[in-house]
This record gives sequence, structure tokens and C-alpha cells, in this order.
Amino acid sequence: MSVSIKSAREIELMRAAGKILAKVHENLGKELKEGMSTLDIDRLGDEIIRSYGCIPSFKNYNGYPASVCVSLNEEVVHGIPTKKRLIQEGDIVSLDIGVIYKGYHSDAARTHGIGEISEEAALLIERTRQCFFEGIKYAKEGNHLHQISNAISAYAESFGYGVVRDLVGHGIGTHLHESPQIPNFSQKSRGVRLKAGMTLAIEPMINAGRFDVEWLSDDWTVVTQDHSLSAHYENTILITSGEPEILTLQEGETDGY
Repeated sequence: MSVSIKSAREIELMRAAGKILAKVHENLGKELKEGMSTLDIDRLGDEIIRSYGCIPSFKNYNGYPASVCVSLNEEVVHGIPTKKRLIQEGDIVSLDIGVIYKGYHSDAARTHGIGEISEEAALLIERTRQCFFEGIKYAKEGNHLHQISNAISAYAESFGYGVVRDLVGHGIGTHLHESPQIPNFSQKSRGVRLKAGMTLAIEPMINAGRFDVEWLSDDWTVVTQDHSLSAHYENTILITSGEPEILTLQEGETDGY
């Protein structure tokens, strides 16, 4: 498996793409409110992305029709925005967004609560976020990829959550999806050895119930089979000779490790 090592110039472009995407998430997250349609969210997200001189990574990617994946409640990922779907008080909304800046992609996801949400939902969102930070404790040069996977899985499963197995994280750079695949569930094989200059999109997708998922008839939207809530948290990171660098962390957003 060949994993691209980014040059100093490429790393600077990846950093710029990541900073822009962090701002997109910050700006779009502030606008979420009861009564918005998921299409409203997508249109606003597209406008914000383009205002930074970027191209939406997801628009028309393998036929996906939108710029922002908007997934509600039991939807895990790849929800297709529509004017018929309105977000309501108590919903949780996952926004998965990618941008292309001067030919380089960044990819990140956040799950938001709308108004007053249940304690179960709030804990799921926070613990899914922490899964990412538990994983990247091992995102260091010389370690193996699946040390990240195992740490994510162990943390999530300690709460009885289901770790989605049908979808994984990935390498990222001049292509949205590059090698290697990065599972969030525990692995027996060690996986690739991490090297400085690798850029990875690590994205725990965690269900409040079982890990089983299915695709809806639109062939995109992934939902939990048991209709339990699902949360998603993702950042693009850079492997360095020391601690990993999170390229898409929002300003004022504390790291969790």
C-alpha cells in the first residue's frame, strides 16, 4: 500500500485548506436553527466555501449532488439535502464538509445539537468527539495505523456504543480519498507504519445502539439499522516527527488529548 508523503509546499497548502474548512464549519454551525431545511444548510455551506475561494470537495463527487452532507439523528453520513427535510428542536445534525484549495483537499465533520437535546444525544456527541482524540494519541511517526483504530474502538465500546464498520477514514491530499483506509473499529493487523508527512482524515462514526447500518433507496444516505442516534466527528491531520497536527481544528476549539 502506497501512502503519499507530502512535501513542505504541499503541507503548507494542506494547512491552508484545513484552516479554511475550520472557518466554514464555524460559520455554518452558528447558522443552524430550528425550521431550516437541510437544503438551506447545503446552499449556505456552498456559499461560504466559495467565499473563501475554494471548491466543495463533495459536489458531484461520484454523483453526490450537494456540497455538504447533512445527516440527522439516525442518519450516520451522506444525507442528501432536501427542502422537504426541516431540522427540529432536539435533533442532532452531522455536517460533513470538504474543500479544495489550490488542488488540495481537507475534510472534517461535526455533529451539532439543535436547541435542547437529550442527555443521551449530548453524551454521544461529546464521546464521539473524544473518540477522535483518543485515537490520535497514537498518530505518531513510528506507530502503526491500527493503534489509532483500536483506541477509537476501545473508548466507544466502553460506553456500549456501536462503532460503524461499513465506513472508514482515509488518506487525503490531491485526492479526497487516498490510501490508507483508516477503520474506527479494532484490528488484528498492525496496518501501515506512520511516517511524517502523511495526511489523514480520521473520522469516528459512532452509534448509540448497534454498529449495523444500511443504505436508503437514494444509495447515499447511511442510517443505523436499529434507528438509534449516530454522531460523526472528523478532522484532517498531519503526521509529524512529534505530536500530530490537527489541520481543521476550529479557533477556540480545545484539543481533547
